[in-house]
Amino acid sequence: MKTKKKWNLTLAIFIGLVLGAVCGLLMPGRYEWALPVISLVSNVYMNALRMMIYPLVFCSLVVGIHGIGSVSATGKIGGQTILYYIATTLIASLIGLFLPKALGLGQGVVIEMSEAAVEATKFTSLLDTVSNLLPANPIASFAEGNMLQVLVFAVVIGITCLSVGKKAEPFVRLAEAINEISVKIISVVMKFTPIGVFCSISYVMYANGTQTILALAKVLAALYITFILYVLIVYGGIVKLLGKCSLKTFFTKVMPAALNAFGTCSSSATLPISKRCADDLGVPNEISSLSLPLGATINMDAVSILMSFMIVFFANACGVEVSFGMLAMVLLCNTLLSIGTPGVPGGAIAAFAALAAIAGLPMGIMGVYISINTLCDMGATCCNVLGDLACSVAMSETAKLKKK
Repeated sequence: MKTKKKWNLTLAIFIGLVLGAVCGLLMPGRYEWALPVISLVSNVYMNALRMMIYPLVFCSLVVGIHGIGSVSATGKIGGQTILYYIATTLIASLIGLFLPKALGLGQGVVIEMSEAAVEATKFTSLLDTVSNLLPANPIASFAEGNMLQVLVFAVVIGITCLSVGKKAEPFVRLAEAINEISVKIISVVMKFTPIGVFCSISYVMYANGTQTILALAKVLAALYITFILYVLIVYGGIVKLLGKCSLKTFFTKVMPAALNAFGTCSSSATLPISKRCADDLGVPNEISSLSLPLGATINMDAVSILMSFMIVFFANACGVEVSFGMLAMVLLCNTLLSIGTPGVPGGAIAAFAALAAIAGLPMGIMGVYISINTLCDMGATCCNVLGDLACSVAMSETAKLKKK
C-alpha cells in the first residue's frame, strides 16, 4: 500500500510538470490573466518548503551525529562524503573540459546581445573561505541562509553533545522533537507538490517562450543528453557497485525529489523531499542527515558541466578562442565559487558573469544567458539532487552502518 502511494505521488508530480509546461507555453495572451495567481501559488509552495529546511537540517544532523555514538565515526562519514563529492566533481569537470569543444557548440550561431545589469560574484581566497566556515553569529547564519555555516554549527553542537554525554540528552530530545515536527510538516507540504511544480514550471515556460527555447534547442539538447548519460553511467554505477542497490529501485524511490528539483530549480528547497526519499531507500539518518545537506552545498557536478557548455557555446558564437587551459581555469574557479553558494533558483547567474569575464567573453551575452538560465538550471539541479541521493545510498554500504 505504501509503495502504491509513492507511485501515485510521483505520477501526480509528473503530470503537474507536463501540464505546467503546456500551460506556460499557451499562456501568453490567452491565459495571461492567470499569471499573478500562478506566481502566488508558486511562491507560497517554495516558501513552505524553505520554511523547514534549516530546522530540519540542523536538528537531523545533531540527532544523526549523536546517534552515531562516536566522534571518530562521525569524522569517517564526513570524510567519505567529501571524498565522494570531490571524485564526482573531478569526473564532471573532465567531461566539461573536452565534450563541449568536441561537439563544436555555438559554431555558426549569431547572437544578438543585449546588456544586462548583473553583478559578478567576487572570488575569495581559499583561506578566506575556510575562515568563514565557523559562524561568528549562528543566528545570522540561519537568517541569511548560509547552509555551509549552519552545517558546521550543527556538527560542532552534535560532537559536543557526544562529549557531554547524559547532560546533553534534554537538548538532543528537543532536537528529535523538532526534527519529527519538521518531517510531519514536510509530509503535508509534499501532498501539494504537484500543484507547486505545475505553477513553477508554468512561470518558467511563460518567461522564456517558444522562440528562445527553439533558438537555443541544440545546446539545450546536448546539455540535457549529457546530464542524462552522466546520471545513468556515473551515479548509476555508484549506486549499483558501491550502494549494492537496484537501479530500478533507486530511480523509482528518488523520482519525487528529482521531479521537484527539476520544477523548482532549488536543491535546498528539495532537501526535505530528498530526505524522505533517502528514508524510503533505507539510508540511515546518521548518513543522510550529513550527506544530503552537504551535497546541496558543495555537490556541483552538473553546474561544472553546465558552465563549460555555456562558456564554449558563447565563445564560439562570439568568435572568442577559449583554450583547454582557460577552460580548466574556468572550471576550477567555478568549483571555488560554488562552495557555500545557496542552492536557490538563479544562483548561477552571478557566478556565470564572473566566469564569462575570466574567459574574456563580452558582457552583452548575459542578456541571452539570463533568458535560458532557468531552463539550464532545471536539469542541473535535478542532476545534482540525484547525485546527493546516490552518495547517501553508497555511504550506507561503505560506512558500514546498519540500515534502519
